Amino acid sequence: MASVPEKKENNVVTLSVDVTPEAFADALQRSFKKNANQFMIPGFRKGKAPMGLVTKYYGEGVLYEDAIDFAANPAYAEAIKEHGLEPVAQPEIEITEIGREKGLKFSVSVTVKPEVALGEYLGVEAVKPEFPVEDKDVDDELKRIQERNSRMIPVEDRAIQDGDTANIDYEGSIDSVPFDGGKGASYDLKIGSKTFIPGFEEQLIGHNSGESLEIKVTFPESYGSEELAGKEAIFAVTINDVKTAELPELDDEFAKDVSEFETLEEYKESLRKKQEENAANRANGIYEENVIKAVADNAVIDLPHVMIDQEIERMVDEQRNQMRYQGLELEQYLSYMGQTLDTFTEQLHEPAENRVKTRLVLETIAKAENVTASDEEIEEEIEKMAKMYNMTVEDIKSRLPDMKDSFVTETIIQRKTVERLVAQAKPVAPPPEPEQQDEEGNVLSDAAEPVVEAASGDTPEDSAKE
Repeated sequence: MASVPEKKENNVVTLSVDVTPEAFADALQRSFKKNANQFMIPGFRKGKAPMGLVTKYYGEGVLYEDAIDFAANPAYAEAIKEHGLEPVAQPEIEITEIGREKGLKFSVSVTVKPEVALGEYLGVEAVKPEFPVEDKDVDDELKRIQERNSRMIPVEDRAIQDGDTANIDYEGSIDSVPFDGGKGASYDLKIGSKTFIPGFEEQLIGHNSGESLEIKVTFPESYGSEELAGKEAIFAVTINDVKTAELPELDDEFAKDVSEFETLEEYKESLRKKQEENAANRANGIYEENVIKAVADNAVIDLPHVMIDQEIERMVDEQRNQMRYQGLELEQYLSYMGQTLDTFTEQLHEPAENRVKTRLVLETIAKAENVTASDEEIEEEIEKMAKMYNMTVEDIKSRLPDMKDSFVTETIIQRKTVERLVAQAKPVAPPPEPEQQDEEGNVLSDAAEPVVEAASGDTPEDSAKE
């Protein structure tokens, strides 16, 4: 067998492969043995006619389909190995010559893993943010814990206030006609939670338990139900009862009740340490991402389109599985969000491209730095997986027959590669945020951060709620 490679654009390689007449004759013989029972020759029982008579009667071409498989597949595999190619997609084969006397000649076009031209990767500079923990952060967390440990007590001697929880019956109508999903009974609504339509909760303030009233609201233009969006509605509301949260005192007894600490100060210090640990983990995670991005940005790769398309398919499958875990089909979720699968897929092109490039860069660095996974590391990783998935080590191993080439090994090598890059990287402080200015060019020293509102996720069943 002989093969000649020719490299084309976007990492497509065309191989011209020759299979000798002797090798192809053997493939024809194997094809005949496989298909002998399909041939009927007068004077012979089915499957008993000799090969020469069969090819004379039916023509040699009747054996070509399987013979090509028998001859071309090993020849292709040998050519790939000979030239050190790593295919990333199924090959396209074109037969150029075939016959017992001629042998088999074919060309095969296949997309191969691209070469990676590494740039600087050890000692790169990357932004490492800081997330200092302030006294207010600790106090806010303590307040949240205090609220979680509150108890609800009835309100009987005053009207509803912001922060109270009103138990209500309600029924909404538009032009005196009730609409689907606009009715509820014994619903606990916390005033100020903004779970209902804008303006609804505020109109309950000042009213008392036992009262009935009408609340007028206008559904937002962006409301999830087109039938209700922008419409004015009236809700008939009855206030069944009102409760308010009674907060426990923040003292040593509180600390003993909610933690293993004896004093409030000790408990607050533990909250601070936990927040500092979380802040450090967050900063380190972002720093690691920035290091990897800097290294990937320094590399040059001609990414094959097929690898990006394959990654997009994987990302769609990941999203589909995540949606199913939540009881939804991806198409159903996208329709609900006003998207189609095509528009969603288009948005994945850039992140998919970044994923593929990053993976290839880390693989190349691992080879350049001779990063490997030891048997002990593989065993430790499998034990972690077994605990995570509540399986035995033997079960995990039975699903990974070749441990040295398994994704477990790849995971370890990639992790060690990233650790090496991060260890040698140089952290730099984030650049100062640009000054914000008003329309007249004046600097806004206390400018509010922009707020991006999530798309409305309302359903007809939640028509009273925002």
